[in-house]
Amino acid sequence: MYAEKGNHIITTPIEHKAVLDTCEHLERKGYKITYLEVDQYGQVSPEAVRNAITDKTILVSVMMANNEIGTINPMAEIGKICKEKGVLFHTDAVQAVGKVEVDVQKMGIDLLSLTAHKFYGPKGVGALYVRRKNPRVRLSALIHGGGHERGMRSGTLNVPGIVGLGKAAELMVRNFSTEIPRIKRLRDKLWDGIRNNLDEIYLNGHPTERLPNNLNVSFAYVEGESLMMGMKELAVSSGSACTSASLEPSYVLKAIGVGEDLAHTSIRFSIGRFTTDEEIDFAINKVVGTVRKLRDLSPLYEMAKEGIDLKSVAWTGH
Repeated sequence: MYAEKGNHIITTPIEHKAVLDTCEHLERKGYKITYLEVDQYGQVSPEAVRNAITDKTILVSVMMANNEIGTINPMAEIGKICKEKGVLFHTDAVQAVGKVEVDVQKMGIDLLSLTAHKFYGPKGVGALYVRRKNPRVRLSALIHGGGHERGMRSGTLNVPGIVGLGKAAELMVRNFSTEIPRIKRLRDKLWDGIRNNLDEIYLNGHPTERLPNNLNVSFAYVEGESLMMGMKELAVSSGSACTSASLEPSYVLKAIGVGEDLAHTSIRFSIGRFTTDEEIDFAINKVVGTVRKLRDLSPLYEMAKEGIDLKSVAWTGH
């Protein structure tokens, strides 16, 4: 809707593919996309946003929390800059809703995407928050024919899905103050259990500004796929669930400066509403046991323990 005003969009290289693929599509249509670098924790600097805005910028899209590493961005500061510059601010809050407090007024958000299945609602239904005033955001129709959703997306509405999303949101708000501290405690227990029993492991993402339910760890000298195969009883993923069929190392980890060897060894654990202390104990034992077993088979781990710098080794192929 704002194409006449400008053709410049600002985002980050660690967005979900839902945003990155859309930006690629717009680039092919002649839009200019700026991908702001993130720091070693996956955070965007508000000043970088300020410096990237031009008189042609019509949208800034920065995810509230990253789906792989759990890092939370400084939304209020970015929102304030967008307001000052008169640029619309969209956030992919799919991972954040239900895990952290989200306030579109305090954060200066004009557009916010969310999905029901991330807070125990039905799959296949999501919502887009669109600011009505200060400023009123205008959207061009996504699907024509019928004028549903105030002309933004025509088609018969998925009433059971919408009701399910609403009910899930209601339950989430009601249980938030007890559920989130419990999930964070379990996440910390899992991390402590792993790091107190294994060396050469690395936390990916921000140590404090992160989702309470997310733990992304790199286990040096262990191949991620082998680790997952060795603990089939645990539902874990390497990279994003939406790109888990790819054997490429995670583009998110590469963007925050994790080397290719470590990126291939990273595993993401997610804690949820129904996770128990017993399951965390089981997971700790399973992870520690499997990593030790795989490292026992790894000559690289043995060499590293003997103080050999693996980067200086001249490997020969036979």
